[in-house]
Formats: sequence, structure tokens, C-alpha cells
Amino acid sequence: MKNFSSILLRIAIAAVFIWFGIQQLIDPTSWVGFLPTWVNTLPISQTVFIYLNGVFELIFGTALLLGFYSRIAALLLGLHLLGITQTVGYSAIGVRDFGLALSALSIAASGPSPFSLDMAFRKDEPVVTTTYTPTSYTPTRPIQSPEPVVEHKVI
Repeated sequence: MKNFSSILLRIAIAAVFIWFGIQQLIDPTSWVGFLPTWVNTLPISQTVFIYLNGVFELIFGTALLLGFYSRIAALLLGLHLLGITQTVGYSAIGVRDFGLALSALSIAASGPSPFSLDMAFRKDEPVVTTTYTPTSYTPTRPIQSPEPVVEHKVI
């Protein structure tokens, strides 16, 4: 059940970002009212900014849906939503976006889930273990020989 919940969370959060990304690309002018004032200081128009934001959300939402670099995608989307939350402030939209941001960040923290491209392309790299065996030590006399033994094994 734990594996199913991580897949469900990843797909649900991805669907939200994909939906918003598509909506911004279809009708960017209806989103102008949501922009913070600092966007007016940029050398691009508000509409271009919304197009860029829509492309960002669509690309990384799709990557999250497919589980392709899901940790990076979820981290970027979560940070993006935290920025939106800070701009919107304490309101119904701000609280909703804060919850979505924490959900995205939990995906970033938990790593790849089953049924994702991350798991399909995962290479099981060998694990190297190191064993350190110290020499005997007597506080009244300094360590002389033998040297400590360090072994490296590839599993």
C-alpha cells in the first residue's frame, strides 16, 4: 500500500501542474491578474511571463507524471509553489498552494516511486563497504606498529 500511495501522490500533483500549465498556455491573459507587481520590472511582457510559467509547469509536471528525474522535478515545482504562496500570502489560495508545495517537496524527499522512468532506468551500482580495524592502544605507550587495517569490498 505504501508504494501505491507514493505513485498516487506523484500522479495527482503532476496532474495539477499539467492542468495549470495547459490553462496558462491556452489563455494567458486570464492569468495576468494573479501576477505579482515585480513582474512589471522584467524586460518581458506579462503575457510572455505567463507563457514561460505555463511551459515550466507543463514540462516539469509531465516529467513528474512519468517519474523522469522525479526528485528534481518535484523539488523545482515545490519551490515554485512556495514562491507563489509567499506572493499570494495567507489566503485560501495561499494555504492551498502551501499544501501542494509540501506535497511536491515530500515527493522530492522520498525519491523515485515504483512504476516510474527513474526506476526503469535505475542502475544498481555496487555498494562499497569499508571496514576499519584499529590497532591496540595503551594510554601509557604510543602506538607503534602494526598499522590499522582498512579493507574495501565491492558487494
